Amino acid sequence: MGLRKMNLLKSVETTIANLLEGAFGRAFRSEVRPMELARKLAREMDEHRTVSVSRVYVPNEYSVYLSPEDRARYDGVEEEVIDELSAYLLEHARREDLVLASHPHIAFHTDERLALGEFGIQALLVRPEGQSEERQPPDESDEHGKTMIYSTSARLARPLEEAGRRPPRALLAVEGRRLVVPPTGATIGRSRDCDIVLEDSGVSRRHAEIRPAADGWTLEDLGSTNGVLLNGHKVTGAQQLSAGDRVELGSTEIVFEVG
Repeated sequence: MGLRKMNLLKSVETTIANLLEGAFGRAFRSEVRPMELARKLAREMDEHRTVSVSRVYVPNEYSVYLSPEDRARYDGVEEEVIDELSAYLLEHARREDLVLASHPHIAFHTDERLALGEFGIQALLVRPEGQSEERQPPDESDEHGKTMIYSTSARLARPLEEAGRRPPRALLAVEGRRLVVPPTGATIGRSRDCDIVLEDSGVSRRHAEIRPAADGWTLEDLGSTNGVLLNGHKVTGAQQLSAGDRVELGSTEIVFEVG
């Protein structure tokens, strides 16, 4: 019975996810897609759990901060997207057996410090008025309420205070070309959906990703078939990049540059 219930909740969550990624997703020219918001909201919920004697509480209020450009592109459908995001969080909490002090509340805000494709999420556990003491969630830890910034291209999370600090411009020297890496990072692979496309049969469709970090740039393998080499060493996890580093994907060699 428990397995059947879990599968049912998973099915409901998947249905909502398909809506966010399908009908809504196709309608957006924004760099910040509804499904990306849904996944990061669920991540913030999971990372801010508060364990009491018999329950595991999670935040019930979420503030989403968007760049002016991204916020403008949600004009006219913002309320519908928020409703679907709330439903996604509700089903996620039910499936994971997490306790919400109230129905998830999500609000969108504009933050001038954010670049196109970046968004921030602040998660809070708020006590509803009139709730009995025995059903009150415990006090939050100091970690709750911090705003984390994500880049949809790089899936990078960092505190809001760092949003205004940009790493130096990154360039990739590959096959006689010098390509500028977007400020929010770049995916590399054979797929036409990648930011940097390589015509190499030894390269996976989505092979690797270069991400901005507080102190520069990092490189990460996206689960490619043939792996990624950085200066001859296999890349595992996010690896810091320095000017002059040589990156090998399939039979293609890339030189990382800054400036």
